[in-house]
Amino acid sequence: MLAASVFVVAVARRIGWPSILGYLVVGMALGPHALRLITQADTISNLAQLGIVFLLFTLGLEFSLPRMMAVRREVFGLGAVQVGATIAVIAVIARGFGLPWLVGSLLGGAIAMSSTAIILHTLTDRGEINRTHGRLAFSMLLFQDMAFVPLLALASAMTDGERSDFSLGAVAVAVTGGAAAVAAVLAAGRWLLRPLFHEIAHSRLRELFTLAVLLVVLASAWTSHLAGLSLALGGFLAGMMLAETEYRHQIESAIRPFRDILLGLFFISVGMLLDLHLLVYEFVLISALLVGLLLIKAVIAALATRLFERSTFKAARTGIVMSIGGEFGIALLTLVLQGGAVPLRIAQPLLVAVVLSMVLSPFILVNNARIARLVLRERRPELKPLAPAEYEPTGTIAQREHVILCGYGRVGQSVARVLESQGFEYIALDLDPARIRAARQAGEPVLYGDSADEDMLVSAGCAQASAVVISFSSIGVALGIVRTVRRLRADVPILVRTVDDSRAPDLLAAGATQIIPETFEMGLILVGATLRTLRMPFARVAHTLGQVRDTRYALLRNVRQHTGSAVPVDLLEQRDELRTIVIPPGAWAVGRSVDEIRERGAAVAFTGIRRHGILGKAPEGAARLREGDLVLIHGPPEALEHAEGVLLAG
Repeated sequence: MLAASVFVVAVARRIGWPSILGYLVVGMALGPHALRLITQADTISNLAQLGIVFLLFTLGLEFSLPRMMAVRREVFGLGAVQVGATIAVIAVIARGFGLPWLVGSLLGGAIAMSSTAIILHTLTDRGEINRTHGRLAFSMLLFQDMAFVPLLALASAMTDGERSDFSLGAVAVAVTGGAAAVAAVLAAGRWLLRPLFHEIAHSRLRELFTLAVLLVVLASAWTSHLAGLSLALGGFLAGMMLAETEYRHQIESAIRPFRDILLGLFFISVGMLLDLHLLVYEFVLISALLVGLLLIKAVIAALATRLFERSTFKAARTGIVMSIGGEFGIALLTLVLQGGAVPLRIAQPLLVAVVLSMVLSPFILVNNARIARLVLRERRPELKPLAPAEYEPTGTIAQREHVILCGYGRVGQSVARVLESQGFEYIALDLDPARIRAARQAGEPVLYGDSADEDMLVSAGCAQASAVVISFSSIGVALGIVRTVRRLRADVPILVRTVDDSRAPDLLAAGATQIIPETFEMGLILVGATLRTLRMPFARVAHTLGQVRDTRYALLRNVRQHTGSAVPVDLLEQRDELRTIVIPPGAWAVGRSVDEIRERGAAVAFTGIRRHGILGKAPEGAARLREGDLVLIHGPPEALEHAEGVLLAG
């Protein structure tokens, strides 16, 4: 498998195919239905499930518990509508073919499932996971993961021939056990994980840190599995708990190699399920089932999304993303085949159609925007109406010379502060709702939107921009933005921040004017300080550093890297952030002063209070909070989490 994967994935990347497709081809070619070089399908499938666990864990690292609570409407509302509507439609169709309602409902549940691994992996690679369609798709996938519990109980009861024993009580017991497991994982994350990683981080042992991360992920998944939930849900909960610690970035770096390898194994296991002989013999039936499956799922998911999202275009994109089959659906259909509840002439072609939808998923997901525009007759996604109070300054700046900042995180905000201090105007684009909301309320010229979207760049005044600065750490995201900017303007300078210069040729070929690698620039800053300490004239220092930059850091590439354990790893990096918190009715902070809140241990800076649309900056300690106030606080993630808890619950 490794030999075939290295060769096929390398070829796939060279000709522009997604790496997922390469893994699927390896599985099809080596599996039991083709060359039969791999026969341990069950063992590989079980091992491959860990790939999904690690994928959900890394996604959980992007979510904190408060953020998860913020999207509960989409998870339990939109997810329930999508799964319930799909089950109802498929059950009616199955009844028309003479199948019992219970069996039809089980088939509907299997078809309602979409592939968590493929969708999230592809959307993350393309930088779409935080966009509207990515966020809504993620919410539905989370609900599907939870809905799998009662569906699996139903499928198991039918397989064992115990339909009479199946009851809502059995499902309630399973759900209660699952809730207890979730509570156990959340409690462990809240009270055990932070002290554990604090001690391990101080040991400065990289391998101990990696071992601890693996232990936490697998223990959480195992706890979830014992309670009847999926392994993946346990992994997601563990990631969500660790997202609230200061070790999140180092944890993600430690787990990435395991995730990528095991995810590749998962895609291979999916490819092994595709029976090419059955596909040839039943081509017409399988093709009809495939098209019907994609259309039904896409339409239902799009209509369900339309109830929660005003934009028809975004609803269509979400429906297209959710149209593919999933690994949980395959598991349910396999149980149906074993139990004989559905005739083989229907169940086997349906299973092949689900697998084939997953094989075709890279093309569907990569082109989801094009397909949506084609279906909607080239209709562009609707831009959100601009609120005059918040967008009027931005609209005015867009008509003058200014700088467009793509990304308003730590680096983007640093650039913005310096530009402001020197009298230059800017407009920032970002997809983090909390960050944008806080910046808008502080009166800063920012827009919520995708920096790679032409409409957003036009709204940001790309035609009048003096320069475009891209501060996103993802090279894939930066490449997409550079190409979009170049389609709009060929002459505007584009500066791109990167971690290193490994993808500099790709960025320059796409049209970037200058690449700024963080690693090399930090080295140059240290070199400059050292030379000044040695009393070298400032002009000569500037000339030396300029020569290094002019040669694209060629001198620094000759540095020999030492990988011994004597070099400590900085696991305690704190990243200060700005956060806004609305004081709801009944909150502990209502009627209390800023000083009283600080006395409770809120070790953050109170930068402002917005009341009735008026922003008061740097409030005094005696200032008292009222219901409906919007409080702006600044500090490291751990302190922000604690301060939010104090404000809301004391």
